[in-house]
Amino acid sequence: MRVWRKMIVGAALAAALPGLAGAQATAPRADQLAFRAIYKELVEINTTLSVGSCTTAAEAMAARLKAAGYPDSDLHIIVDPAHPREGNLVAILPGSDPKAKAVLLLAHIDVVEANRADWTRDPFTLIEEDGWFYARGASDDKAQASIWVDTMIRLKAEKTRPRRTVRMALTCGEESDGALNGAELLVTKYRDLIDAGFALNEGAGGLLGDDGKPVSLSIQSGEKVYQDFTLGSTNPGGHSSRPIHDNAITHLAGALVRIGAYDFPVQLNETTRAYFTAMAPLVDAETGAAMRALVANPADAAAAAIISRNPTWNSMLRTTCVATMASAGHAPNALPQRAEANVNCRIFPGVPVEDVQAQLVALAADPKVTVTADATTRLTPPPPPLSDAIMKPLRVQADKLWPGVPIVPFQSTGATDGKYLNSYGIPTYGLTGIFADNGNSGVHGLNEKIRVKSLYDARDFLYALVKTYASAK
Repeated sequence: MRVWRKMIVGAALAAALPGLAGAQATAPRADQLAFRAIYKELVEINTTLSVGSCTTAAEAMAARLKAAGYPDSDLHIIVDPAHPREGNLVAILPGSDPKAKAVLLLAHIDVVEANRADWTRDPFTLIEEDGWFYARGASDDKAQASIWVDTMIRLKAEKTRPRRTVRMALTCGEESDGALNGAELLVTKYRDLIDAGFALNEGAGGLLGDDGKPVSLSIQSGEKVYQDFTLGSTNPGGHSSRPIHDNAITHLAGALVRIGAYDFPVQLNETTRAYFTAMAPLVDAETGAAMRALVANPADAAAAAIISRNPTWNSMLRTTCVATMASAGHAPNALPQRAEANVNCRIFPGVPVEDVQAQLVALAADPKVTVTADATTRLTPPPPPLSDAIMKPLRVQADKLWPGVPIVPFQSTGATDGKYLNSYGIPTYGLTGIFADNGNSGVHGLNEKIRVKSLYDARDFLYALVKTYASAK
């Protein structure tokens, strides 16, 4: 998940619930060691865009599935000829009921760049140390990708067909704008291979308290949409010794100030209502009361103001737009002929890009300033429903491992590959079951790590949950 997209529920509670590292309490079981071998192989294949190969990783995982009994007809390596190192893998375990909609397991296998000279450990060697796994991709997203491969192998080993077909898609291109996005490729050109009633993806995990015990488990249902806009102003320019008020930089600066001072209206949907309802008893009294008041009345400005003190919660409540880059002028002794700025918006699910663009034009309030939507995604799907078919099995399986831990629906303020599937009619939920504290996980940064126990627990949880979903009527 891209670093500017990465978001977990725990971040909102960092001050109140500091994390605690913990180790795997007992020696790993034989089946956990078998999973660890899959995880190690996948992590140690460099899948960066610059020099790595998702195709190599996809082929390695396909070889493991073939060794587990999957025929070639159920294994599909999808590679665009123009992007030979950006391959994807689709694996299929046919169900017993061809009329039942499939379950799709989605994860990306590309990773962010990692410079060995900057790391304490080799980023492409899996290191287990003091209860943690270290490596680039140890968390994002090769943890879940490895769990899905392991789950497919375990399901095959049972020699019983689930009622629903289980499909797995390991994709490339999530981490880099310059890459071919595998999830988009599959859903638009290979829909028959991945078609499903719903999909499970990255996007949400669990929060550990200061005692190392689980506080909450989140499920992502919906995400804000990334969209860049370019604001520009041009002018014939001239000599700086003869200034005029019609100045490109001045026009642009005024527009940016007005945009920066504006708060988009508060919006709530099924996911955010459930989120704030679940979070209310977990925070301080004033904030909890504000959360309950806002759920009851989204027009309660006083409650919104209290919640908006937290940048995460503020972003969950509304569309947000912020200036992130600017450039202007061509010489220190000349009037500027051009001034440009990038305004990055995270759009509330279901709000059209055109509506946000129109609001930015109104805020700029200057005919000398243009507002252009960049060629980023224009997909703004509404969040998938938190139906009983999704939530009841989740509660049952979660209670087996983490009794009494509340399940918190969560709307990401960033975006994942789920936006592609949601936009094309495959409801996609972020659900990893990986619990983390509020310490630095190093995701997208140096010395990326994940708790060993959290990974092994998530493996057991997701396997049981996928079985439950796949057998449901």
